Amino acid sequence: MALDPAHPQYFEAVPPPDPRSLRGKVTGDLDQLFLLLAAICLFIGTVGIANTTLVAVLERTSEIGLRRAPGARGRQITTQFLTESATLGALGGLVGTSLGTLTVVGVAIARDWTPVIHSMTVTTAPAIGLTTGLPAGL
Repeated sequence: MALDPAHPQYFEAVPPPDPRSLRGKVTGDLDQLFLLLAAICLFIGTVGIANTTLVAVLERTSEIGLRRAPGARGRQITTQFLTESATLGALGGLVGTSLGTLTVVGVAIARDWTPVIHSMTVTTAPAIGLTTGLPAGL
C-alpha cells in the first residue's frame, strides 16, 4: 500500500505515549498476567492434590477396613485423609515458595540486581497451600 498525498485524511500523526503512563500500564498488565498464572497453577495443584487423595483412598481400602474393625469412626478416617491432603498442600506451598525465592535471588545475582521479595508472599504461600489442600481432600 502506497501513501497517497491526494487523501491526507487517511493519515494521522500520533505522538508516542508518555513513558511514565506507558510503564504504569505495562506494569499493571504484567501484574494481572502473573496473578492469572498463579490462579491457574493453584487450580492445577488443587486438582493434583484431589487426585492424589482419591488414589490414596482407593489404594488403602484394606487399611481403612483394619482401622474400622477395632472401632475407628468414619470421621477419624476422614480426618486422617484431610490431614494428609492439607500437609501435601502446605508442603507444595513451601517448596514452591522456596523455588520461587531461589529463582528470584539467582536471577538478581546473575544480573547484578538487588533481589526484592515481599515478605508477605513468602509467609502466606504455605498457608494458601494448606487452605487449598483441605478442600481438595474433600
